Amino acid sequence: MTRKVTRAVGRISRGLQDKLYLGNLGAQRDWGFTGDYVEAMWLMLQQQDPDDYVIATGEAHSVGDLVELAFAAAGLDWRRHVEIDRRYFRPTEIDVLRGDATKAREVLGWKPRVTFSDLIKMMVEHDIDLARRESAVSQAGFADPARGAAIAGGD
Repeated sequence: MTRKVTRAVGRISRGLQDKLYLGNLGAQRDWGFTGDYVEAMWLMLQQQDPDDYVIATGEAHSVGDLVELAFAAAGLDWRRHVEIDRRYFRPTEIDVLRGDATKAREVLGWKPRVTFSDLIKMMVEHDIDLARRESAVSQAGFADPARGAAIAGGD
């Protein structure tokens, strides 16, 4: 869902899309940067004895927080582009998912370095660049809007 939001922001910023349809904006999740988690895995592998660890930021942010930050990173007002669609509500939604990485911090000396806001900003910047390239390909006549794909060989 995170990528759905950031890709939509990129496409909306380039005029390739107008709306983003989402479900529960109040659901809270513990978002973290993959690079931080890979570092934690490496630290686990350096231990003399195997053990179990929870790797998480320990912070919960709502889907609404994600949406606000993502649209703000592109200079857009999310309220103009986001529509709530009941079809995207999960019947067994867990309201808050937050990990406790105390053991990883104490035993491994690990802590996340990339903040939630920095993570969302990185993702939006990447997806704006993707949308810029998609727009350039389309404007050059190498995309068929009806098929939504590049035309091989320009036919």
